[in-house]
Amino acid sequence: MITILALGAALAYGVADFLGGTVTRYSSTLKALFWCVPAGLAVLAASALLTGRTPTSASLAWGFAAGIAGGTGLLAFYRALARGPMSVVAPVSALASALLPIAVGVARGERLDATVLTGVLICLVAIALVSMEKSDGPSERSRGVLDSGPLMAGVSGVCFGLFFVLVKAAGTDGGLWPLVAARAGNLAVVALALAVVLARGGAPGARVSGRRLIGLALLSGALDASANVLYYLAVNSGLLSLAAVLTSLYPAITVLLARIAYSERLRSVQRVGLALAATGVTLVTVG
Repeated sequence: MITILALGAALAYGVADFLGGTVTRYSSTLKALFWCVPAGLAVLAASALLTGRTPTSASLAWGFAAGIAGGTGLLAFYRALARGPMSVVAPVSALASALLPIAVGVARGERLDATVLTGVLICLVAIALVSMEKSDGPSERSRGVLDSGPLMAGVSGVCFGLFFVLVKAAGTDGGLWPLVAARAGNLAVVALALAVVLARGGAPGARVSGRRLIGLALLSGALDASANVLYYLAVNSGLLSLAAVLTSLYPAITVLLARIAYSERLRSVQRVGLALAATGVTLVTVG
C-alpha cells in the first residue's frame, strides 16, 4: 500500500509541477504560486472538514513548520536556477530532498531488507539522472559563495526533505488538518516573498490571466494538494525513508509530460534515469 500511495504522490506532484511550469512560461513563479497555493489550501480545507476529525495544536504546529520548510525550499530552488545551470541544480536538490528523510529514518531505527534497499539506492540514482537537463545558457553569477547555485540547490533540497520529515512528525491525530496548516505555511512564505519583491520595486512578472492559465494554475494547486494527501497517507502507513524516496521520483513524470506536450527530447542520461526508476520501483514492489 505504501508503494501505491507514494507513487501516486509522485505522479500528482509531477503533473502539478508540469502545469505550474507551463503557467510560469507566461508569468512568474511568485504570481503563479499566488494562484496555486490558495487553490491547494481550499482543496485541503474542504477535505479536512469532510473527514470530521478535530485538529490538535501539536499537529497544526508540525504542519505549519512543514509548510514553511516546503515554501522556503521552493523559493530557494528557483533562486538556485537563477544562479546555476539546471543540470546541476535539479539533481542536487532532488538528491538532498531524498537523502535527508533516509538519514532520519535510519536514525530512528528503520531497516529495509536487501531487495528493497537495492531498489531505494537505484531510485536515488534515477532521481539524479532524470533531473539532469541542459542549461539554457550562461547562468547569472553570484557575488558570494552563499548565493551560489549548487549551494542554494542544496538548501532547497534540505527544505524539501524537512517537509517530508515534518509531515511524518505531525502524525495522524489531527486528520488532514496538518496539511491545511502546511499549505498555510506555504502561503505565508509566498506572500512574504512577494511583499519583499514589491517593496524593492521589482516587477514580479506578467499577471496570470485568461481562462486557460488560471485554470492550469488552479489545477496545479489542486493536484499538489492531492499529492500532499497521498504522501501523508503513505508516510503514515509505512517507513519514512521508503515513502520519501518513491515520492521523490516525481521529476520523471514532469520530464515525460514535457516530452509529450512540448516534444522536448529526452537526453540519454534521462533515458537511463527513467529505466533505472522503473527497475528501482520494481525491486521495491517485489521486496
